[in-house]
Amino acid sequence: QVQLVESGGGLVQAGGSLRLSCEASGRTFSRDSVGWFRDPPGKDREFVAAINWSGGNTAYDKSVKGRFTISRDNGKSTNTVYLRMNSLKPEDTAVYYCGVHETGWGPSVTESYEYDYWGQGTQVTVSS
Repeated sequence: QVQLVESGGGLVQAGGSLRLSCEASGRTFSRDSVGWFRDPPGKDREFVAAINWSGGNTAYDKSVKGRFTISRDNGKSTNTVYLRMNSLKPEDTAVYYCGVHETGWGPSVTESYEYDYWGQGTQVTVSS
């Protein structure tokens, strides 16, 4: 059973930084992609960033490109994907979720309905 656990959210002032972590367990993830999505207050889930497990491919929504960086831990003992968020804005306020996309890399990594597993989410609040 695949399990995803997000951590690292919190309250930060505009212009600040946070690093979110997504630890995956339950099986090997050599052919999957991992995505970060967010649920802003009163809005639908939106794509933030994605990475394939080898780390060779990344994708970002235009609203975060240049401010956020997705990466994965290359250590053999962990399966962790990070989202480094810099220059945070109040509009980045949301519950952030990581998900596992089993069918490999492609345009579908930006679509939440293509994801097979989700974590419980972590709240990020950016004050102005």
